[in-house]
Amino acid sequence: MIYHITKKEAWEQALPTGFYEAASLATEGFIHNSTSEQVATVLDRFYKNETDLLLLHIDESLLTSPLKYELAPSLNELFPHIFGPINISAVIKTESIK
Repeated sequence: MIYHITKKEAWEQALPTGFYEAASLATEGFIHNSTSEQVATVLDRFYKNETDLLLLHIDESLLTSPLKYELAPSLNELFPHIFGPINISAVIKTESIK
């Protein structure tokens, strides 16, 4: 299981299309994700003052886009990156977090 943090509005806009795309897909070529152990740190680091957030629970075995774990040198940690849109069918649960 991997996790992605997004705004509730962005997720709701993606539902009718069948695919979710974060802005980073266009700017960096992949969508940032986290392991369960990394979620709290990512929330604290990048989403401290954000509201209306959802945590997408993604079953990586259901993804139609490639998944790679890549090193974030500043943290010396491997993070899961999805190189393409996230198919809605791979998201097995959404959880309101803020």
